[in-house]
Amino acid sequence: MNNRQKELLRRLLVHEEGALQIKDLSEELDCAEKTVRNDLDRLEEFLQDYPGAILIRKPGFGISINISDETRADIFRTLLSSEPKTTEERLIEMAFQLLTSDKAITLQSWADRYYVQKAAIKKDIEMIADWVQGFDLELVSKQRLGNVIQGSELKKRNALAHLSELISTFSKEKNVVLDLFLPYEIITVRKALEEMQDKFSIAFTDEALENLLVHALIMVKRTRQKAPVYVHESEKETTSKRMEYQFTSWFFEQLASAFRLTFPEVERVYFTWHLISSKRMEEDSEQVLQYDEETRAALLVLINKMEKLTFFPFQGDDILSNGLAVHMHSVIHRIRFGFPIKNPLLSNIKKMYPYMFSMVMLALEEISFTLKIDIPEDEAAYIVLHFQAAIERLKRKKNVEKKKALIVCHMGIGMSHLLEAKIEQQYDDIDILACVGRAELSDNITLHQPDFIISTVPLERIKTEHLVISPLFGQEDKKKLSQFVDRLKRKSHRVGVKNALSPFLSEELMFFDVLKDHRYQLVEMLATTLFEKGYVKKEFIHSAVNRERKSATAIGGGIAIPHGDPSLIQKSVVATAILKERMLWGNERVSLVFMLAISKEDQGEIRGIIGKIASLSEAPLLVHGLTGAKDYKDFIRLLEENHQEKSER
Repeated sequence: MNNRQKELLRRLLVHEEGALQIKDLSEELDCAEKTVRNDLDRLEEFLQDYPGAILIRKPGFGISINISDETRADIFRTLLSSEPKTTEERLIEMAFQLLTSDKAITLQSWADRYYVQKAAIKKDIEMIADWVQGFDLELVSKQRLGNVIQGSELKKRNALAHLSELISTFSKEKNVVLDLFLPYEIITVRKALEEMQDKFSIAFTDEALENLLVHALIMVKRTRQKAPVYVHESEKETTSKRMEYQFTSWFFEQLASAFRLTFPEVERVYFTWHLISSKRMEEDSEQVLQYDEETRAALLVLINKMEKLTFFPFQGDDILSNGLAVHMHSVIHRIRFGFPIKNPLLSNIKKMYPYMFSMVMLALEEISFTLKIDIPEDEAAYIVLHFQAAIERLKRKKNVEKKKALIVCHMGIGMSHLLEAKIEQQYDDIDILACVGRAELSDNITLHQPDFIISTVPLERIKTEHLVISPLFGQEDKKKLSQFVDRLKRKSHRVGVKNALSPFLSEELMFFDVLKDHRYQLVEMLATTLFEKGYVKKEFIHSAVNRERKSATAIGGGIAIPHGDPSLIQKSVVATAILKERMLWGNERVSLVFMLAISKEDQGEIRGIIGKIASLSEAPLLVHGLTGAKDYKDFIRLLEENHQEKSER
């Protein structure tokens, strides 16, 4: 038998309830009905070797196989099991079958197909049941009938598109969903997508194009199975006016011709939603903002709010504006159309950039209030990367932090200027103020206030930092100067850095051996205490709990930093709770909680505060010591001793 005939036999064997229609089989196998009838003749010949199997062909009723479980398992073993499936492959295939079948599937049929015990299949089912809950679907087990997934078609398709996430160990470089489709289907759809991009001069990112490919393949399969999505009439009218609807119409013409399929109007609307929600290259940012008022409004609110919260001049960063325009366009429409994403980097981003993550979450509250769009933390984490990159660009511009220097040379003006030229050529971070003789040095120190002096002769009774080098400025001198400047920078940095956290801690707001059932209770307790002590307005309590509901504020290292709206804070402070037992805080265990109540007037301090707390999260021994502190004084002592040790390094 050829591969198509084997696939036909497999479909008949796994379909235990009722009969299959030749028309449906021809569509699923992508061949003519006449070809299916010829293949059935071949199957009848094959089944003659299996007395327990009879192919039943009833006009008007359909095709089925009357077969014993033992014979079915035998055929699977001898004919269709050339390569045994791994547990992971089995899970993916089972989930795929459940999501694309309206009929219940028994444990026994899977056990026979995969040649494993029913107990193993039952474990697989339990795992799939837990996973589909994340898509608001329910796997229902019906006694004597089998298992079926219940939920809307839209949610089933979302789950199908994210099948790769069912197995965390699968390589992120490969989308396992594609393995469930035939090669020619993948090639046909991919080619049509690429031609659509060229025809309409649009540029999707590689990741977006891959996602569109998956969604289109799922749509083709579900259209064959006559399982359309539901779209409200008003949505049809609104979507048909979008520019992307024209792209979809052209794309569907290519698919209809290639697959001999007629797509209902709801599928055009559904795929247009995906085009609108897909991330484009930054080159398309001008086109995106040109016709999308909602994206433009969200971008303006977000950048303005982030600028106020962080005191960074984001509005002058065109790279940020262009990148965020494209990204926010996708985010807003993914949320509007119900296409949630999972961010595999979420936990790492929260730990690496706790300050920026907190600021973005606060800024998104403004968007939620102003534009009625609730952006979840998975999306927020990607937005954090845009702002973090902008800050790095700003730092690079500022960070040519130049040290001012005087040159003292005993060999005349010519040698002085040669030495000056050599230093300026090789050191962007040194600004030579003047070249002077030793006799003029005191007056020039008073006049120029240099950070240090580079001298070719020893200097006595000079308090200003200085370095003696050879006027020829050889390799040893270069090394000496580099080390000297680095030491000065580290020293000035240590002098300027204070323990940003300690001044905001308060003995009346430090709680020891706290025991609560849930993090919301703890957040509410701390926020309520802040209100009762006059630090915040009453609305801060709801703000802090609501903020925690949107995204767990654990930052790693056993630490959490809940916080609320800065506009509701009357006096800046940090409340602290040391837990009696480690508490589950999102996906982490937490033992030390700092509730941040930093007012709008003190927002300039919050970066340092969160930075200090973030450094604690990387010091497990110190956190262990802090959580074991006897009282407030002991806690502060440990904190200050650690700060002092770091400053002296």
